[in-house]
Amino acid sequence: MVKKNLKKLYRKDAREFFNQVMVEQPLLPFLIPLGLFAWFVERWVVPFSNWVPLAAAVWATIQYGRFKRRITVEDLNKRWKHLILNTTPTTPIEPCEWLNKLLLEVWPNYMEPKLSSRFQTTVERRLKNRKPKLIDKIELQEFSLGSCPPTLGEEGMRWITSGEQQVMRLGFDWNSHEMSVMFLAKLAKPLIGTCRIVINSIHIKGDLLLSPILDGEAILYSFESTPEVRIGVAFGSGGSQTIPGMELPGVSTWLVKLLTETIGKTMVEPRRLCFSLPAVDLRKRAVGGVLSVTVVSASNLFKSTANAIGNRQSSNGGTMSGITDNKVSQTFIEVEVGNLTRKTSTSKGLNPTWNSTFNMVLHGETGIVKFLLYELDSGGVKFNYLTSCEIKVKYVHDGSTIFWAIGHNSGVVAKHAEHCGQEVGMVVPFEDINGELTVSLVLKEWQFSDGSVTVNNSLSNGLQSSFHGSPKPQSITGRRLRVRVVEGRALTANSKSGKCDPYVKLQYGKALYRTKTLSHTVRPVWNDKFEFDEIAGGECLKIKCYNADIFGDESIGSARVNLEGLLDGASCDVWVPLEKVNSGEIRLEIEPVKNDHNNSMQSSSSKAGAGWIELAILEARDLVAADLRGTSDPYVRVQYGNKKKRTKVIYKTLSPQWNQTFEFPETGEPLVLHVKDHNAVLPTASIGHCTVEYSMLSPKQSADKWIPLQGVKNGEIHVKIARRVSVSDSEKKTMLGTDPSSKGHKITTQMRHGLKKFTGLIDEGGDPEALSLAVTEMEGIQTEQEEYIEVLEREKAMLLHKIQELGSQIIRTASGPPKTPY
Repeated sequence: MVKKNLKKLYRKDAREFFNQVMVEQPLLPFLIPLGLFAWFVERWVVPFSNWVPLAAAVWATIQYGRFKRRITVEDLNKRWKHLILNTTPTTPIEPCEWLNKLLLEVWPNYMEPKLSSRFQTTVERRLKNRKPKLIDKIELQEFSLGSCPPTLGEEGMRWITSGEQQVMRLGFDWNSHEMSVMFLAKLAKPLIGTCRIVINSIHIKGDLLLSPILDGEAILYSFESTPEVRIGVAFGSGGSQTIPGMELPGVSTWLVKLLTETIGKTMVEPRRLCFSLPAVDLRKRAVGGVLSVTVVSASNLFKSTANAIGNRQSSNGGTMSGITDNKVSQTFIEVEVGNLTRKTSTSKGLNPTWNSTFNMVLHGETGIVKFLLYELDSGGVKFNYLTSCEIKVKYVHDGSTIFWAIGHNSGVVAKHAEHCGQEVGMVVPFEDINGELTVSLVLKEWQFSDGSVTVNNSLSNGLQSSFHGSPKPQSITGRRLRVRVVEGRALTANSKSGKCDPYVKLQYGKALYRTKTLSHTVRPVWNDKFEFDEIAGGECLKIKCYNADIFGDESIGSARVNLEGLLDGASCDVWVPLEKVNSGEIRLEIEPVKNDHNNSMQSSSSKAGAGWIELAILEARDLVAADLRGTSDPYVRVQYGNKKKRTKVIYKTLSPQWNQTFEFPETGEPLVLHVKDHNAVLPTASIGHCTVEYSMLSPKQSADKWIPLQGVKNGEIHVKIARRVSVSDSEKKTMLGTDPSSKGHKITTQMRHGLKKFTGLIDEGGDPEALSLAVTEMEGIQTEQEEYIEVLEREKAMLLHKIQELGSQIIRTASGPPKTPY
């Protein structure tokens, strides 16, 4: 038996030696046949000597000795490294002048533009949310970190071992007076005017930690603790004049706090940020993605959850139901990505298994997937929060994806998916406890700003298109977005009634639309179509889903859809998961349409008197009852820019018919209709509003549409909208009648009769309802008079224009050369 084991050992050693010799001596396969041939000649043809086998044996012995020495050295190095890492986790200080020299070279053209862009975006977002009372409006005009980079490791650097991960620790000192951040502020009352605020110096000092991961494909970096930050602020009214900071009390402190928090949140609070080092840059910016998250199982929860609850009991001084001793608990995981949350089913045991899969949506090229562990109490009603962990997702510019999380002993758990659709399994420890969570992640697709999408194994197509030049982003002016709300599924029903009467609100910019309400279903089918003018700057389509109720509508989820990079004629059919709820998805069909008439409309609307909007308000149906008797007294107030007009009042009806026409000079402003309920004594009540879109219409084109009212549960209004370039003779007759003078005489007669009727009612002591009706009639006659005056002014302008053209023609004819008689 011993001899057999020795033979196996020798055979294995011989095989390793042969492989090593083949690697180091690639010509050996050619030398062996040559040696055999020489031996054959020497043995059978011409005898040479007996030293050839001896030389081969000596050569083999030397090679074998070298191989054994190399194996021994590698084994000693491994043992020495293991000893160093476990006994001396901190290496001696090393100089790093080379790092500062490298930073001086890459700072002006690479590091400074990237960091400036990132800080500028964060600061602009924070400026919108908070500002002092002394400032009415503030905007960021310039942001530059200057040409002076920070100094790294001025006193040297050293390597620290954290678990099995090596971390480089070095000092960070940035003292720059070349920073230029300029704000333009508009002062509020009692201060009036503008001022300029300049950030001209910055000082940051702390200890920086750098850790290579994924075999050097990425670097994790963070500050060991919150760095010391000092910022210099200067005030001025423009030019070289400066005003002391005390002129604007509180503003200097606010700006310093704003930038300090921005630096802190960017560098410190996330604990670690990942900086990828791709070998290939596809130069494609990711604006969103779809991530599949599978929560598989957890392990060793007994001791950890018991300790966690025990700590909470001791800290709160009270008792809390939970895991005690050997009691088996019911736990579940809540997955959170931004505002989107999903919950697994409950599972019993110390090592629960869920195997729940969810589709999550990422906004941007990075995201954080949080896993929150909850425990049900003994009654199965309340649930207690135990602990959590998180995984960070980052798009790499070569088309791959990095997943990473904090591991044991502040180590790192990192995985790299080379293409979309590749499954990545990770075991992540919970915070502050000993339990672990096993998850599986699949990045299904990345969506890019140029409209392309990387799906599953289609990375090769993305690479091919990027090498041939990625398509340029589509122009976002002169396009319309057609959005169809198709259906929904797995919507959340009311917890008390168990019913769901869902409807959806869409908001894009200032435009707001609403679908119809469907009764008693969690799988509604709407098929409602809406159109929006495309907006620049990456505006998102906001979706809000509600459950209609008598005592107030209940929100059952919301979501955001990125519309950046959509290509003309390319329809997008997508299921959008609802956020802030446990379940629910909405299916949308989005199609961008190019507006060919946009340029012609802009040129025509820029000319005074060249374009007119003609609006006919015909009728309405299914209006909301505003009176106690179950009816309304509706009228419509039309607002177009600064101009306001109104229709007559139709009493005691929910389906009024107005049949009135209004005209406005086209200015490109929104045309808004406000449906009101008329009250003689009390203030008027709103029963809905809507916006009439007319930008898609070409000149002399009209549209007949029913528009659902916003701000109410139900109601639609029927309108006709048309764009007019000039008034033709037939239109003149239609607007003025066959005889303009008779039209004016008719209006004057109606005005006189109305005044007599109103005076008679006052003399008789007056019925309030009759007086209200008379006032409404007078307002209608006045509106008709204003329209008639506008038509006359327009005709006057056109007549003067024709007279001017005729005079110019007469002058040209009179000043021409005299005819030469023949």
